[in-house]
Amino acid sequence: MNTPNFSKEAILEAFKYRHATKEFDPEKKLSKEAIDFILETARLSPSSFGFEPWHFIVVQDPKVRELLKPLAWGAPVKLDTASHFVLALSMKAPMTKWDSEYISWMMKEIKQFPKEVQEMYGTFYKEFQERDFSLDTDKKLFDWATKQNYIALGNMMTAAALNGIDSCPIEGFHEEKVNAFLKEHLDVDTTKYGIAYMVAFGYRKQDPAQPKTRRPIDKVVTWK
Repeated sequence: MNTPNFSKEAILEAFKYRHATKEFDPEKKLSKEAIDFILETARLSPSSFGFEPWHFIVVQDPKVRELLKPLAWGAPVKLDTASHFVLALSMKAPMTKWDSEYISWMMKEIKQFPKEVQEMYGTFYKEFQERDFSLDTDKKLFDWATKQNYIALGNMMTAAALNGIDSCPIEGFHEEKVNAFLKEHLDVDTTKYGIAYMVAFGYRKQDPAQPKTRRPIDKVVTWK
């Protein structure tokens, strides 16, 4: 495998270019190759224990997008103008608890661990949940899974920016109503999955009015 060699300048330029695009140019669409690339960066993202507690639904049907609008106050303009609109789901406790069928399947079929490694890895994961992080409620387990999911979000947006593609992460929605929508309109088993965030991709209609603002590095990083 070749070692990547991207210039630091090019990467930082992409970070400076990226912004939360409020309105996209509806006439400009991502190619299939472009959106497949972005989704692949989500699939390849790291997660705690490598258990990938996520699923992504790409919503392209105009009728479905229209139904989402009343439930997501931060999304209507994006739903109207974005080339691609993604709902990111996080796994709930029945999927992520240490003794779940999904975790066993991941270790056996995806990671292809030998049986003795499955047992050892499973013990570490059990101790992590019960002792190290006290993930002892369904809500805590879902929040933990969602923390992993946000790694995929960051990777998707950065990968998009590196290719001149705009994005907007969205948390402006009613969680309970969106989960009901997932069950009713998208056949999602909401005992296993819940909404984590939404993210839109496309091409900006216009540049942001102001340059990116961030705190200076000495306010963000402490060296000891």
